[in-house]
Order: sequence, then structure tokens, then C-alpha cells
Amino acid sequence: MSNMTTKMVKSFLALVLATLGLVGLAGTAAAEPAAAPAAVVAAQPDCGDTAGYNEVSLSSLPAQATDTYNLIQTGGPFPFDQDGTVFQNREGLLPACSSGYYREYTVITPGSGTRGARRIVAGDGGEHFYTSDHYESFSLISV
Repeated sequence: MSNMTTKMVKSFLALVLATLGLVGLAGTAAAEPAAAPAAVVAAQPDCGDTAGYNEVSLSSLPAQATDTYNLIQTGGPFPFDQDGTVFQNREGLLPACSSGYYREYTVITPGSGTRGARRIVAGDGGEHFYTSDHYESFSLISV
């Protein structure tokens, strides 16, 4: 199980136990509220709604996108410190979700001396978006 999945399961269990009034049994301090699991976050209005996005198959993207996608699925290790950091969706081009819902990952651009413009942005609901133009447009990745 990936580190992110383990954290989500623990958060979900803590939330269930807190709801039932059994927080102490999970070893979670009552003073620390449990983070909402992805399923709860994804239930927000418009969050995770991918209708209307141009779909692109993973196999049609540059090979480096498949490499990045596979790293996301296995939890890394990632080539850049910024990989896995929160993507703020400041452009408002992805479905409106709570802060922390999206994470960004670099898709290496061969020959580039920097991280380049290509990214995969992953949502907690399991959706993945590809951008080749540094967040000016997104396509929904189908596997």
C-alpha cells in the first residue's frame, strides 16, 4: 500500500471512529481533528467532476508521462523536490476542490535544463490531468 493510501485509510478510520465517539480506540488524540478522507472531499459540489474535459490516453502522451504516472502510482521516488506538492488550481481550470486535493508532478522534458512545462496533476479522487503548457490547459488522462 502506498504511503498516500495508508494515510487516507488512517484518516478515514479516524473520521469513522470520531463520528462514533470512539476516537481513543484508534490511538488518535482527541485534540487533533482527523483529516477528511478523499471520498468525503470528493463529494463536494463540482469536486471531481471531469465531464467536459478533453480525454487523452496515457499511451498517446510522451513516454515520460507514463514514467511519471507509474511513479505516482507507486509513491515515488520522484526526481524533483517539488513533485507531490499541493497544486493550488489558481487558474481555476480544474474542478473546484478543497485546498490540498490536487498534487503536481513533473513530466521530464528531455534536453531541458529545468523542470520544463509538462506536469501531471493528480486528484485525491484518482483522476489525473496532463498539461504540456504549464497549467494553461489540461487534458484528463485515461489509462
